[in-house]
Amino acid sequence: MTTTTLVPPAAAATAGSSGLNSQPLSPLIRRGSLALTLLAVAALYTWNLAASGWANSFYSAAVQAGTQSWTAFFYGSLDAGNSITVDKTPASLWLMELSARVFGLSPWSILLPQALLGVASAWILYGTVRRSLARGGSVRRSHWAGIVAALAFALTPAATLMFRFNNPDALMVFCYVAAAALTLRAAETASRWRLAAAGALIGLGFLAKMLQAFVILPSLVLAYAIGAPASWRKKVVDLLTAFCAMVLAFGWWVAIVELVPESWRPYIGGSQTNSILELTFGYNGLGRLNGNETGSVGGTSGRWGQLGLLRMFTTVSGEMVSWLIPAALLLGVAALALLGRRGWATTFRAGVETHRTRVNAALALFGSWLVINTLVFSFMAGIYHDYYTVALAPAIGGTLALGGAVAWTYRRTWLGRGALALAAVATGVWGVALASVAGGIYLWISIAAAAVLVGCAAVFLFGRTVLRSLQTAAISAAVIAGLASPAAYSVNTAATPHTGSIVTAGPARTGIAGGNGGPGGGGQGGGRPGGFGQGQTGQGQTGQGPQGTQPGGTSQGQPGGTTGTGNDGAGFGGGRGGGAGGLLNGASVSSELLTALQANASEYTWVAATTGAQNAASYQLASGYPVMAIGGFNGSDPSPTLAQFQEWVAQGKVHYFIGGGNFGGQNGGSQAASEIATWVQQNYTATTVGNTTVYDLTAAK
Repeated sequence: MTTTTLVPPAAAATAGSSGLNSQPLSPLIRRGSLALTLLAVAALYTWNLAASGWANSFYSAAVQAGTQSWTAFFYGSLDAGNSITVDKTPASLWLMELSARVFGLSPWSILLPQALLGVASAWILYGTVRRSLARGGSVRRSHWAGIVAALAFALTPAATLMFRFNNPDALMVFCYVAAAALTLRAAETASRWRLAAAGALIGLGFLAKMLQAFVILPSLVLAYAIGAPASWRKKVVDLLTAFCAMVLAFGWWVAIVELVPESWRPYIGGSQTNSILELTFGYNGLGRLNGNETGSVGGTSGRWGQLGLLRMFTTVSGEMVSWLIPAALLLGVAALALLGRRGWATTFRAGVETHRTRVNAALALFGSWLVINTLVFSFMAGIYHDYYTVALAPAIGGTLALGGAVAWTYRRTWLGRGALALAAVATGVWGVALASVAGGIYLWISIAAAAVLVGCAAVFLFGRTVLRSLQTAAISAAVIAGLASPAAYSVNTAATPHTGSIVTAGPARTGIAGGNGGPGGGGQGGGRPGGFGQGQTGQGQTGQGPQGTQPGGTSQGQPGGTTGTGNDGAGFGGGRGGGAGGLLNGASVSSELLTALQANASEYTWVAATTGAQNAASYQLASGYPVMAIGGFNGSDPSPTLAQFQEWVAQGKVHYFIGGGNFGGQNGGSQAASEIATWVQQNYTATTVGNTTVYDLTAAK
């Protein structure tokens, strides 16, 4: 096996004269700077972590159920009575439930695993980039490139949001990063078992967020095909082995759910036929791409915002993720060109592993990951939320750091210098464009950063004629200035409580080009006067306060707040104070209703039933007892049927039916929720508890 250096002779001379490659990096500086970086990330992700209360009460209620019932733990049930599951596979819930079992159920114990996954992802990304660059290159350069990758990832506003929230994206992104690291390690020695471990991690990612975990697969395959020093036959066998490991990693759970009798397990939320396979390939699978999602909110592809290449830039998504995308793409393409055709030819020679090969494989992995995920998000016609873009954050960090390191190594060439200069200018200009939506201090930070970046670009272009200390200062200043604006947005994100089903990062709540961001609370939007456009976003942040901090505690939800003022009004928006709530943001719970729910609660399997999972979750978290979510999340699942509900009522398993939440049968879904509500109204007496309509199912008319 041969090894060659990334640095060409001419560039090596320049690099040596700059002192960046010739001077060793002391272990104290290396370990200390890494520790400080990870501590900073940990502080950002854990500071005042419980401020968001139950965050997405849908998942917090499932965590509560998993601490009360091992059956609910295994299946991901929304309630300990095991009437229905959440509409995802349960791996992310398992981590939060274990934490809640150890530390007690609270917002902090639920969100802590999410934050730790973010810190671990930053650490692994650092190590992956450093290792890809270190062999045959500079230890100093590879270390600082790894630090840049970790910071660019961690300071992406979407990442700060999701690693402080209880959605399943945190675990899926961790699996992405860890699988990428193992794939590149496997490619160094054509290690079949490391590659199989990477496949198993993607399988775990499937158990977190189903088919979205597979979007990274082409990038992993490409990286191994490029990097592994083995024959093509061995590469194919290794990849097939990894595929089998992936299927086994998630297939055991899917098989159990599909094969056990339906009466032994809860209904599979989000499906119309009580099937995990239907959920996988329909509502949470291909339906997200083509918009054909029976039972989902609405029924038109336009409901979830504009489709096209600009979706990641000119909507709310742009402010959450796109700050460094132009620089990452520019530097990634330039790096591939700088490595040259001969370098790429070497990567395809069986049995040869070189430093060029390692860098090529890493660039191919992170670069294709960024491009493929961007295209998927840009053109998916089904349910789309801006926070999905957290999946791009590691790819941005990896591509930016690797491409920047290669361009810096080749800065003696016009292409190397030009790529660095263009990336700096693009970052500055695009940062000002994004920050103009929020304005204020954020705009001034971006303007100041842009000025610094333009100055750095000038130094890069004329780098052969300036002092080496000025070159070093320019690259350091460019990194700091480039991270300044996303860091400011991330700090704002960490300082702002986020609750409900649709959450966004940063100070701005509207997209640059407007557009419909989906149903939900949120005011009338559009660009600022003289900005880039106008429109509605429907991305509300308010409407549901934390429902107490312990099960059985009193509700602390804030009355009023912002009710739905977007396209769908209050029915789809945040819950009115003390009222029945809505589809996406749940309900506030009055002290009178809380007392009623907790009275003789142990005598019932469910202390109440109500339409919609967010409503049920609110009542369940406040009372500490199981509440049945009729119709699942959207009120559109045939769970339970009218006959099944009547049987449970006759058996004395359900105490109350809570009115409100008048939605169901979305987009061709089941009408069972409406049938149950009608039957209850016809056969039981309505009373007002607090300001909520309640029916006592133990006392018929």
